[in-house]
Amino acid sequence: MDHREKLTRKKRWEQLDEDVVYNQKQLDDEVVNPSQIRTIIRTFKEHLPEMFPDRLNDQGEFEVPKTLIFAKTDSHADDIIDIVREEFGEENRFCQKITYGSDDPKSTLAQFRNAYLPRIAVTVDMIATGTDVKPLECLLFMRDVKSRNYFEQMKGRGTRTISLDDLKKVTPSAQRTKDHYVIVDAVGVTQSLKTDSRPLEKKPGVPLKDLLTAITVGARDEELFTSLANRLIRLEKQLTEQEKATFTDKAEGLTMSQVARELLKAYDPDILEELRLKVDQENPQAPPDEKKEKLQTLTQALQNQAARPFNGDLNSYIEKVRKIHEQIIDTVNIDRVTGLGWEKDNKDRARERINLFSEWITSHKDEILALQIFYDQPYRRRELTYQMIKDLVEIIKADKPALAPLDVWHAYEVLEKVSGQPKNELVAFVSLIRKVAGIDTVLTSYDKTVDKNFQDWVFKKQAGALKFTEEQMHWLRMIKDHVAASVSIAMDDLDYTPFDAKGGRGALWQLFGNESENIINEMNEALAA
Repeated sequence: MDHREKLTRKKRWEQLDEDVVYNQKQLDDEVVNPSQIRTIIRTFKEHLPEMFPDRLNDQGEFEVPKTLIFAKTDSHADDIIDIVREEFGEENRFCQKITYGSDDPKSTLAQFRNAYLPRIAVTVDMIATGTDVKPLECLLFMRDVKSRNYFEQMKGRGTRTISLDDLKKVTPSAQRTKDHYVIVDAVGVTQSLKTDSRPLEKKPGVPLKDLLTAITVGARDEELFTSLANRLIRLEKQLTEQEKATFTDKAEGLTMSQVARELLKAYDPDILEELRLKVDQENPQAPPDEKKEKLQTLTQALQNQAARPFNGDLNSYIEKVRKIHEQIIDTVNIDRVTGLGWEKDNKDRARERINLFSEWITSHKDEILALQIFYDQPYRRRELTYQMIKDLVEIIKADKPALAPLDVWHAYEVLEKVSGQPKNELVAFVSLIRKVAGIDTVLTSYDKTVDKNFQDWVFKKQAGALKFTEEQMHWLRMIKDHVAASVSIAMDDLDYTPFDAKGGRGALWQLFGNESENIINEMNEALAA
């Protein structure tokens, strides 16, 4: 049998005089069984695609997620590393040891945290506590742990959150934000410790809509609060900045993470204990029943405070925005080919999308102010504001994601000739509404419409004795460009870019005098015609 020195790892061969019986505690310490390590690593490798089914790189190869393996000792870590490199068929940089006894562990840790390689790190206790490796998605336990608190801290290495953009910097094949991590228990560590850790999600089978409805109608149980908080925490990582801002507007100025924090605080044992102590200190002579009643009043107030932001408007928004960022993976219904041939064009789908958009606009024209203005007398279009159109774009995208303005614009391009190309989503949306409302017979990018209306307006204004100076024309063109991008202009807009660099509303007044406000009003009406 081979014998090896732990420190130098030098091997020698020695014949045994009798059988050696060893137990689990001696394994990987007094006795090393490479077959056991290899079996674990090989099985782990074979099942990684099941745990992370969407991790294929551009070459169609499986990309190993950032994985941390917990070993018993430095010597055990070295054995694991050798076998990992062999089983995965990778170079040394693929799997590295990060322990206090390894060479330059801080540099290796920084690479594990910020670079593509290493993909797998093996540690004993250096990364077990107090170290953040946010891209970490998998923990492989090849050692048992007796301390409950220590085990919780080890598991905590996987709970660090990270945005999708930052995750893709080290794991390019990642398709979504990190909303969970995987524990691979190769030694029964989860069973032996009877850990106290509790998942936030207590009602995984209950739809988000039902959780929101329950809290709105007055349900206040702990499982409801923690489950809803968990859903919000996970959802926030997927939202755009605009979607987060819209949530805050509808949630009394609170961010999604703040709302989730308030839900968790409502049943935080430390906070509840502080309330109990407060009642005891303020009512030292009160009987137990009275103290209990006062404590219940305070806890109910805490719960109601956490539930206060939830109303019909916010609940509806949360449910709609969740649908935009969530997919259902159907592995039950097996697909089959029903037709085969060359696709002539996308006209049918384009026509369907345009019809759906027109129906949506028509069905909401009496309830949304911005749409009412488009369908009313032409002079009312000067009442439109950038915020009105921006809010309307967000409403339709949340309600019908397939009707995003640029997608509908492309559908028109398939069916008919269009004029120009919209500079942004808002310009496309205004152009589309004008087409649906019958204002424009040909779908025309709104900035082109504004350019033509500006030329007509200037021509009419200068038809008589009035002639604009070059400096006045420069200001009028700036106003025209602002209207083309933001639908309308107000006097307050002159305090911002690009007008502020030219003197703002004071400069406009010097150029046009008492006609300044009339110029603004006339242009708002004429350019939107």
